Amino acid sequence: MSEVNLSLERAMFSDTTRTTQSQSQSHSAAASALRESESIPLHTAILPQSSPLPIPSPAKLSGAGASPCPIPPCTPEGKPRRPRRPSRTSSIESVQVSEEQRQMLLWTFFASVIPTDLDTLQKEFVRHAEYTCALTRSQLTNFSAFQSLAYCLRDRLIERWKDTETFFSQNDVKQINYMSLEYLMGRSLQNCLTNLKLRKKYSQALLHLGVHLEDLYDQEMDAGLGNGGLGRLAACFLDSLATCDFPGWGYGLRYTYGMFHQSFDPKTGEQVETPDYWLNFGNPWEIQRLDVTYPVRFGGSLREIARSGTGAADYPCRCSWEGGDFAIAVAYDFPVPGYSTFNCLNLRLWSSKPSSEFDLSSFNLGDYFKAIENKQMCENITNVLYPNDNTSMGKALRLKQQHLFVAATLADVLTRFKKRCKPLTELPAYVAIQLNDTHPSLAICEMMRILFDCEGLSWVESWNLTNKIFSYTNHTVLPEALERWPVHMMQKTLPRHMKLVYDINHFFLRYVETVWPDNVEALGKMSIIEENPRMVRMANLALIGSHAINGVAQIHTGLLKDSVFAEFHRLWPQKFFNITNGVTPRRWLLLANPPLAEFISTTLDTRDWLTDMSLLKDLELFAEDEDFCNQWLEIKQWAKKRVAKYLTEHFGIPVDPNALFDVQAKRVHEYKRQLMNVYGIIQRWDWIKSLSVEERARQVVPRVVMICGKAAPGYHTAKLILRLANKVAAVVNKDRDTLDYLKVFVVPNYCVSLAELIMPAADISQHISTAGMEASGTGNMKFALNGGLILGTLDGANIEIRDEIGHENMFVFGALAQQVKDLRLEQISKPCTQDSPALRKVYEHIVSRSSFGESPVFEELVHGTTPPNDHYLITHDFDGYLEANRQVDALFKNKKAWASKSILSTARMGYFSSDRSIKEYASLIWNLSPCRRAGPVRVSLERLATSSAASPTTPTTAPIPIPIPVPTTPMSPMTPPTPPTPMKLHDSETTPRSQSLPSNE
Repeated sequence: MSEVNLSLERAMFSDTTRTTQSQSQSHSAAASALRESESIPLHTAILPQSSPLPIPSPAKLSGAGASPCPIPPCTPEGKPRRPRRPSRTSSIESVQVSEEQRQMLLWTFFASVIPTDLDTLQKEFVRHAEYTCALTRSQLTNFSAFQSLAYCLRDRLIERWKDTETFFSQNDVKQINYMSLEYLMGRSLQNCLTNLKLRKKYSQALLHLGVHLEDLYDQEMDAGLGNGGLGRLAACFLDSLATCDFPGWGYGLRYTYGMFHQSFDPKTGEQVETPDYWLNFGNPWEIQRLDVTYPVRFGGSLREIARSGTGAADYPCRCSWEGGDFAIAVAYDFPVPGYSTFNCLNLRLWSSKPSSEFDLSSFNLGDYFKAIENKQMCENITNVLYPNDNTSMGKALRLKQQHLFVAATLADVLTRFKKRCKPLTELPAYVAIQLNDTHPSLAICEMMRILFDCEGLSWVESWNLTNKIFSYTNHTVLPEALERWPVHMMQKTLPRHMKLVYDINHFFLRYVETVWPDNVEALGKMSIIEENPRMVRMANLALIGSHAINGVAQIHTGLLKDSVFAEFHRLWPQKFFNITNGVTPRRWLLLANPPLAEFISTTLDTRDWLTDMSLLKDLELFAEDEDFCNQWLEIKQWAKKRVAKYLTEHFGIPVDPNALFDVQAKRVHEYKRQLMNVYGIIQRWDWIKSLSVEERARQVVPRVVMICGKAAPGYHTAKLILRLANKVAAVVNKDRDTLDYLKVFVVPNYCVSLAELIMPAADISQHISTAGMEASGTGNMKFALNGGLILGTLDGANIEIRDEIGHENMFVFGALAQQVKDLRLEQISKPCTQDSPALRKVYEHIVSRSSFGESPVFEELVHGTTPPNDHYLITHDFDGYLEANRQVDALFKNKKAWASKSILSTARMGYFSSDRSIKEYASLIWNLSPCRRAGPVRVSLERLATSSAASPTTPTTAPIPIPIPVPTTPMSPMTPPTPPTPMKLHDSETTPRSQSLPSNE
């Protein structure tokens, strides 16, 4: 009696047996019998609890009078026993099923799991190469091999994702919808191979076909869906949501040209922005959903319908939003697998398409540009992340971009909710929406429009539901980053939303007046509408419309409560939370630094630290062990050699991996103080030149400085800082006096894949923002997790990192957040008190001596950092910065002490896991519980058909008798039957995660 593996869940363990020839023949015969409805051979299906067909519980399967349980017993060692061959003389049974059940059985039969044996991996790869990419073996390149492998993995991701969705639906669970304009997902190939635990198997399978897996990694382009820490945090959170088994989706935009591709003019050093053509060759990971589209309206006019309150003239009117222009939001799905779990979530991205592709009448009249004008205007909405808003057209495009995002997302969320057949009043029990920064704040108005205007709920009902659904994460204290839109622009582009803003603001200010009568100052600060000029404050809208607001580091949350949103905190203290950011160790240690991850796993004798970073603390026991320290430094040296090779290849300058690697990798901004780093480089260069040859050899620690990051296209000062950095690098790298002791690289087009290369190699990472201005930062966590020591101010998450790893294991300098305000006032009243002789000498090189050329151009930078204009306190902090660098040099000479601090840095980073962050969001804000999908369960089609026939949901159509015969033809002795793969029935609540999925990494 042969068996095949079937599954609606389709997710199998990695040790699935190969399908033999006899199994394949049996599969075809069974399918034929199912089609003809005459007989069903006894086969085996692998079904989850989420199967649409009723599955007998394990208790029923093994109870009195039931057929034997299909799960074989285990040996004392815990290994499944080999099942006995079924008797060929069994009696013939018959099962009565309806036509619909027969069709369901046939579908189930063909929804076969994709096995993970060597033959299947090779077969699937060749199939996609031949039929998806349309290439023969002789035409295969590394890029097409990458595409073929990506399509193979996508098939498996789709299996897991659809089954996870079915499981969530059947359990009727609450889900989080995470809204973010940025997702820096990076490359997906290695991540998918790791999370599906197929890296070693695919490496072996492809090697037999002449393909080296390692050669395919660099063929993938980074997904152009984000810019900085905001997008990388969102990507980490999606990974953690899936890994921690929380039900949820991510929502974002599919940017055709990303942010931009950064390069530098070789003569001037200026940043050059070109489109990021990341979609030029398609994206094999995404699934275009032409069946999921929503129209989005812009402009138009309003027609009042009726007031929402009975006899209450004070309530707002319902409105009909009419006319205007339309764009169509088309969905693209991007499955996100969890690590060591069968759960797989989804990131849904929206692309803007025209409602009318082509104006034929204009084309026929010879106006060819007008014929495609509407198409171009609509597609522009999602062409680029953060269009330059220095012009009114750029601002309008940003506003349209955000509206399309929120309108399509909320339409989709409500469409999915309505499939539950629940009343809208139960919406908060099943739906939570997290606003990642102020960009999606329009969702507050859009939800009110849908519930109030379209669904007919009263104003009060609509507001209460909206407030219970939304929560808001603030990521900045910078006034310019708290988005504001001109009233006239919103009135023209989104007239209904502008009226809703007025209505919400009206009722809110009336409420504030009842709490604080005659407090005009509070009303002015808390109003959504800012006067002179009239602007819509999107952060205030998010604060009022959300039931929870959180900061992303302790100091950041404190600043929100005490200064930025002080009045709101006084009004609603229960709304404010702190949830410190975190990073995923799967991406930032396992993938970015494989030797270190393997070394840690071997030392701790477990891989469980990948889902519980607190286990890293046991590494502290080895911090003083000399052999362990030496091995730790060897791994660091391996990472540094990789980066040295990259820099030599791309800049043509030899790099010594024994030098100290000093990295500052951040979005370029004045408050992040890349300019202070550049000033420090100039000072170090000048100091080295002042020494004799003997003194240099004795005193100087060779250093390689890397500055990585993009400046926003419209940010003039940030671009000027990069220009100066490039000019300094050009001079320093050609100076024969300092060539052996100092090299400077401004690395272009910094992205996730470059971060994965550079971060493991850093000896020192700089996080030197003006205190109180960085919300959190996650780069500091990634560098520290890889054993890099931090040189920084007490700002953002640096404070909490210091508390965890110890002040003595960081190089700290600079003013404290509580001192910054007084220091700014002091430099205005007494500018001479804040002075640095070392900095004056740096200014001489830039301006007086023109050591780096173009001194008139860079005078603007010098003027901006000279008191009383030094808003970011570079003058005050510069001498402390130089002293911290001298401490770095002194410690680096002592390799043993340096290694010890590096080990402690990694060992004490357990708190900064994105898994911990997500669990805090789930418990404090979302009221969300994990929903872990169990592994496959083996069920015979006989039992499946029997339980289906007995189901109360069986249609009333006439049943079709389906006898289940016993094979009478003797089996060939040359092809003995292969026993079915024993499958364990997993209990998601009692089975430890480490035992649920065998590791084959």
